[in-house]
Amino acid sequence: MSTSSPEAVKKLLENMQTDLRSLSMECKKKFPPVKEAAESGIVKIKTIAARNTEILSALKENSLEVVQPFLMGCGTKEPKITQLCLAAIQRLMSHEVVSEGAAGNIINMLWQLMENGLEELKLLQTVLVLLTTNTVVHDEVLSKAIVLCFRLHFTKDNITNNTAAATVRQVVTVVFERMVAEDERCKGIVEHPPPVQGNTNRRSVSTLRPSAKDAYMLFQDLCQLVNADAPYWLVGMTEMTRTFGLELLESVLNDFPGVFLQHQEFSFLLKERVCPLVIKLFSPNIKFRQGSSSAASPAPVEKPYFPICMRLLRVVSVLIKHFYSLLVTECEIFLSLLVKFLDGEKPQWLRAVAVESVHRLCVQPHLLRSFCQSYDMKQHSTKVFRDIVNALGSFIQSLFIVPNAGNSTAVSAPAGGSGSGAQSAAQGGPGAGGVSGNLTTQAAFEYRGIWIPLMTVSVQGSAKATYLEMLDKVEPPSIPEGYAMSVAFSALLDLVRGITSMIEREVAVEEEAAAEFRDTHPDQQWQPQPGVHLVWEEMVSACWCGLLAALSLLLDASTDETATENILKAELTMASLCGRLGLVTPRDAFITAICKASLPPHYALTVLSSNAANLSGKAYSIQGQSVQIISPSSESHQQVVAVGQPLTSQPQGTVVLTAKNIQCMRTLLNLAHCHGAVLGTSWQLVLATLQHLVWILGLKPGMGGALKPGRAVEGPSTVLTTAVMTDLPVISNILSRLFESSQYLDDVSLHHLINALCSLSLEAMEMASGNNKEPSLFAVAKLLETGLVNMDRIEILWRPLTGHLLEVCQHPNSRMREWGAEALTALIKASLAYKHDPPLAQNQRLQLLLLNPLKELSNVLHADIRQKQLESVLQILQSQGDSLGPGWPLVLGVIGAIRNDQGESLIRTAFQCLQLVVTDFLPTMPCTCLQIVVDVAGSFGLQNQELNISLTSIGLLWNISDYFFQRGEAIIQELEREEEALQKQAQEKGETLNRPFHPAPPFDCLWLCLYAKLGELCVDPRPAVRKSAGQTLFSTIAAHGTLLQQPTWHIVVWKVLFQLLDCVRTSSTTADKEKIESGGGNILIHHSRDTAEKQWAETWVLTLAGVARIFNTRRYLLQQLGDFFEAWEVLLNHIQSAALSKNNEVSLAALKSFQEILQIVTPVRDSAGDAFAAMGVPPVLIDPLSASGPGRPLVRSDSLVERLTRYNGAELQAPPPGEESALEDSALWWSAWNTWYRTGTDSTRPPSGPTEKFSFIPSQPFLTALIQIFPALYQHIKANFSMEDLKKLGVILHGAVSVPISSDASPFILPSYTEAVLTSLQEAVLTALDVLQKAICVGPENLQVMYPAIFEQLLLFVEFSCKPPQYGRMETKHVANAKYNQIQLFAPAEWVALNYVPFAERSLEVVVDLYHKTACHKAVISEKVLQNIIKTLRMPLGLKYSCPSESTWKLAVSSLLKVLSIGLPVARQHASSGKFDTMWPELANAFEDFLFTKSTPPDNLSIQEFQKNEAVDVEVVQLISTEILPFANFIPKDFVGQIMTMLNRGSIHSQSASFTEAEIDVRMREEFSKVCFETLLQFSFSNKVSTPQEGYISRMALSVLLKRSQDVLRRYVEDERLSGRCPLPRQQVTEIIFVLKAISTLMDSLKKTQPENVDGNTWAQVIALYPTLVECITCSSPEVSSALKEALGPFKDFMQPPVSRVQNGES
Repeated sequence: MSTSSPEAVKKLLENMQTDLRSLSMECKKKFPPVKEAAESGIVKIKTIAARNTEILSALKENSLEVVQPFLMGCGTKEPKITQLCLAAIQRLMSHEVVSEGAAGNIINMLWQLMENGLEELKLLQTVLVLLTTNTVVHDEVLSKAIVLCFRLHFTKDNITNNTAAATVRQVVTVVFERMVAEDERCKGIVEHPPPVQGNTNRRSVSTLRPSAKDAYMLFQDLCQLVNADAPYWLVGMTEMTRTFGLELLESVLNDFPGVFLQHQEFSFLLKERVCPLVIKLFSPNIKFRQGSSSAASPAPVEKPYFPICMRLLRVVSVLIKHFYSLLVTECEIFLSLLVKFLDGEKPQWLRAVAVESVHRLCVQPHLLRSFCQSYDMKQHSTKVFRDIVNALGSFIQSLFIVPNAGNSTAVSAPAGGSGSGAQSAAQGGPGAGGVSGNLTTQAAFEYRGIWIPLMTVSVQGSAKATYLEMLDKVEPPSIPEGYAMSVAFSALLDLVRGITSMIEREVAVEEEAAAEFRDTHPDQQWQPQPGVHLVWEEMVSACWCGLLAALSLLLDASTDETATENILKAELTMASLCGRLGLVTPRDAFITAICKASLPPHYALTVLSSNAANLSGKAYSIQGQSVQIISPSSESHQQVVAVGQPLTSQPQGTVVLTAKNIQCMRTLLNLAHCHGAVLGTSWQLVLATLQHLVWILGLKPGMGGALKPGRAVEGPSTVLTTAVMTDLPVISNILSRLFESSQYLDDVSLHHLINALCSLSLEAMEMASGNNKEPSLFAVAKLLETGLVNMDRIEILWRPLTGHLLEVCQHPNSRMREWGAEALTALIKASLAYKHDPPLAQNQRLQLLLLNPLKELSNVLHADIRQKQLESVLQILQSQGDSLGPGWPLVLGVIGAIRNDQGESLIRTAFQCLQLVVTDFLPTMPCTCLQIVVDVAGSFGLQNQELNISLTSIGLLWNISDYFFQRGEAIIQELEREEEALQKQAQEKGETLNRPFHPAPPFDCLWLCLYAKLGELCVDPRPAVRKSAGQTLFSTIAAHGTLLQQPTWHIVVWKVLFQLLDCVRTSSTTADKEKIESGGGNILIHHSRDTAEKQWAETWVLTLAGVARIFNTRRYLLQQLGDFFEAWEVLLNHIQSAALSKNNEVSLAALKSFQEILQIVTPVRDSAGDAFAAMGVPPVLIDPLSASGPGRPLVRSDSLVERLTRYNGAELQAPPPGEESALEDSALWWSAWNTWYRTGTDSTRPPSGPTEKFSFIPSQPFLTALIQIFPALYQHIKANFSMEDLKKLGVILHGAVSVPISSDASPFILPSYTEAVLTSLQEAVLTALDVLQKAICVGPENLQVMYPAIFEQLLLFVEFSCKPPQYGRMETKHVANAKYNQIQLFAPAEWVALNYVPFAERSLEVVVDLYHKTACHKAVISEKVLQNIIKTLRMPLGLKYSCPSESTWKLAVSSLLKVLSIGLPVARQHASSGKFDTMWPELANAFEDFLFTKSTPPDNLSIQEFQKNEAVDVEVVQLISTEILPFANFIPKDFVGQIMTMLNRGSIHSQSASFTEAEIDVRMREEFSKVCFETLLQFSFSNKVSTPQEGYISRMALSVLLKRSQDVLRRYVEDERLSGRCPLPRQQVTEIIFVLKAISTLMDSLKKTQPENVDGNTWAQVIALYPTLVECITCSSPEVSSALKEALGPFKDFMQPPVSRVQNGES
């Protein structure tokens, strides 16, 4: 309820009346005047109340009267009355109804009470109410009231004392508050104060308003009082204390700074009165030195007095805080004093309050900034700010230094406890056993045996003092141990926090402004205000040394995690600030401090020690004291959390990491993470330290470079406690994040980081190079991490990054290398995968830049690196293969950079890459790279580490060629575009275009490169590779050759094919003949491939066949090239040298190729079939001749017709069959004939001289093939085939047939002995002759002269049946000579002559056949062919049973018969010409040799066989009787004579006379004899004998026959008699039977003949037989008896009566 409300007023009136009534009651007896006054007062009040509406103001106007009764009551000095009156007065005051006059009266009345010492507390209360409720009290009244309070303050009563003090304080405040209110009221009224003269009198207060004037007077007097001078205004003061005065001054200054700053009068007081006062009062403290002996000084020094000193410091704090701007010079003095108070020689309490004061300053960064600007930055001024910081630092240091114990004064220091050192020693530092146990938990600093506990002194950022607030203490308090340290520590932290946050805020604001400026004025440069920067820099420069010294020491001494954390945070913020301001030295110094703290004590790390040396060299002078940066103490009592290996090149012992080290490490990480941008060159320090810590903790890099806790590689030396184990993942995570955050650094900072990592890595490399210790991979791993997170600007750091990693890849230490490669490849892969802007495809330069290091890796010789490189290529291909574009040459270069010394696995990996390229990426790469792909694939073919890869790479070349084929059009276009561009460039430079196979178009060049590569592979040392490459080369040329332009074929033929043939020929002829042992354990090599020579042979075969096939299939195309004939000659030359090589396989294959190129027919108008028919080629020959032999012919799928029609376009128009082409053609064929002839002669010529075991003998398949070529060849050359050529052919045929076969091969070539079959060679020979004779047959007349030559050749072959040909002087075993069952196949002889019998027989059949056709030809007649035939047949006929084969003589006979049946009529016809004269004797001899052979039939000849053979003989005789004898008149006489003799001999051919045992077996040829006999008789008797001689011959024959019969019969009779019962031998019985039969035959003949033809003598002989026959009747044999009957029968014709003698005589 407000005092002016009606209710309040009513109440007031009532209360006042009540008070007055009470007063009148009290004074009734003793003080009547008072009573009256009271009563009149009641009336007065009632009157006022009744008359006035504004009761309160009316009361105030009449207040003198209203108050009067109460004042009088106070005057009674009666306690009860006084109290009542004071209460009433107070009520009035509180309702503000007291006027100025009344107030004056009241104050006077109170003064009297005060002087009488009555109701002191009530008085104070009244004064206070009076002054606070209204402003009516001014000037002297006010001063009187104030003095009254002061005087009450100095009473003896404690309560009064304190109440008065409080009242004074309040009153002083009220005075100043009035002034402030007054200023507020007058704010709007602008005054023009008169100018203040230079030396204004301090009393000139005329310009001030009333309240201000009161305040001024009051403050001025307070100063006077403190200075112990008389006051001007506060009249009546009796005593005053300085302490109270200072407190009042302080409160005014602190509470009303505005007053002093706004009013010059007050400012003047401040400068002129307060400051000098303070300085004066400080003097005892300044001069005092603790421990200086009083005897030494001439006058006693005033001791510092704690209460004053402490209050002075408070005043100073306020002055500095609020009026620094007014009192710059004065403050410099104050601050210097303050710094001095921190001195070690000052009393402990003084230092404590000084530190508290300093702390107060430290929490005001703006103030500190002003100091710096005002002092440190002025030229001749004290460096106050620096001194403050340094003083704090040295203060902290001094606390750790134990004072000299010998100085007695120090121990008995007055009242303030002794120095902290002594105290701590007394309390028992960590050294005192037992105690330390429970102390360790308390936060403390401990350094070199001094232990200082740490207390919480104030909340961070506020300076809450303890001792500066001890206003009630008179004696200096005892300062607890560690208090000063704790305050100083807080001060330091606050100082750092304040400065850094202030500067950073300002920097941020400026940066924002700059950014804004740049946005609005992009073309102008931002000009910051230079002053600002200077201040920041100066502040940092001034304070960093002191801070660093103190913080380092504290960090080292700290045993509490939180304290450590705070110190580290301070160092960190300082470092970052220095970095932001670009102050390198301080930045590095702070970072070095953190680094050193992270590492174990005395850890040798060069980067840090060199840096620390620079610093510790500077001793900072602080007020003459030298502050050294203290080196860390080693015996700190810290929890050990890890033991590990130091990272050094020489192995050392282990080192210990404490929890504090780990904490520092985390700070370091934090620094690098949050402030990386300002680290610059100090990255080096940071990273070096981290590297060592990581090493000691045993973190090893994992994927992507992140460090993971690894197993301790060095063995058990790394020991980690569980505490640190849980920390490690966090640390490793922060480490990774640290490098991730590098993406936020600007380019320059990033370069600093990279450079630092590189130099770190170089050190690690040096360290690892000398030994095989585990290297430190920290730097490499982190380079990788940094690269990975900065992909968006990879270009700026790529070169230094990869350049360094490439060096690492060449390091001898494998682990180091491995990581270098891991990092490099990971970066390359990531950079290619990264989505750059613009994309890589449009930024060729960047792409090449990124791929370049991959290529550089190829120069590294270490296999593990190359392995890594290739694996990454594989991954790049798999992920980015489609977008490599211009990077392909690089990638292919890497894949192809293989060498044979690299080992299998490398080559295998590289090859996987190549396979991937060929299978997936050929379409996506630029066509210009295709040639590189070919080269690379080729190089894999040529490597000799892994055969399968070589083979597969040849397959890849085939795939590549297919790709060329399918995409031909596109490739041609792109290549031609490229070519044009290159041409243009070359022209501009004035050079010629330089590329392989230049004149050919680019697409053809691509093919040529492919062919050339395959060509190289065709002469690889490994047979499998050669084989595969050869097949591929010829397949590609065959399949895709049509794409080539015609001129390119010229290059293909000469540069590719013939060059290849040359190489192969050379290699084959020089190849080693040593046997190759089975390759690699279990691989068996077939005997046909077990020498290098044999393996090369296979290659030669393939190559030759391939080239021949190309010549065959591409003939029409090649013929259009100018030098086809030369090429043909070269090819034939190759074929010839291959055919003559001493290797069966090669030579045979050469002929296959020869066959192949000869089977090409010149295109004829009509279809191919007719063409062949016209040439008379037997259809068999159109197919390649198949031979039984190791090399099967190359099967050709395309028929001839297809071949002729395949060539599209121009190629189909084969050259017109004009003269030129025909000539050209025949030249080709004759060239081929010459080759064939040379080959044939050389290969069939037998070795001369005694043959060695090793002389080479051509194989049967070879010879067969050779001869089989002739018919085809002949078709093309028959037009000009001369007799000369025929002779050459004959020599070759004969030679070929004579060649023996090796005994190994014989079972395969020789037929089994029971069947007579021709070998294919013999077939071929006959076929060749057959072709010839057929050609002669249809050919012109002049060819027929060749017939005799053919007969001659064939007859030579016929002779082989009995006389196999010799081959030089070879010893051969003639298979057919051995009799059937005694054949030993593998007899010792090396060589087996063939069984020539079937061949000879077949030849004979051919002869007969041919003779059949040609008997009448002139040449045949004139060349005595028939005679030659007979002459040849004589041999088998004569040998008969001795023939190697019995079929031979049988065939010979039948042939003879056939030939004679044709030839004899011809011979008779030409008898007169004499051309056959010489034939007859030959024929006679032939008959004789055959019919009366000298050879005996074999023992096992059966009767049937014998009879068959006899039948043959009979046939011959019949021929004689039919074809010869009847024409005797045309036949030479001697011949007929010979025939008769033969018949005669045949007719009596029986057992020879000797009759030895051996001949018992001889069988009689009964039938033969009979026929001979009959023929003989027929020609003896039936013909008119033309010449006497002839008749004589037959008569002679008869008489001989009869005589023989007589002898046989007689002998038989005799033997029969002698033998008695025993039967005679079968032969003899047979003989007698034969004789008897002959006799009966003779008798028959004689009967049939005209009697006049029979000689009488003959009859006599016949009759003479009769008695002998009769004697035989006694014989026992029934066969003889029956024969005898037949013989005796005809004798009945002689039984007739005898005629006259005369008659008989005549006959």
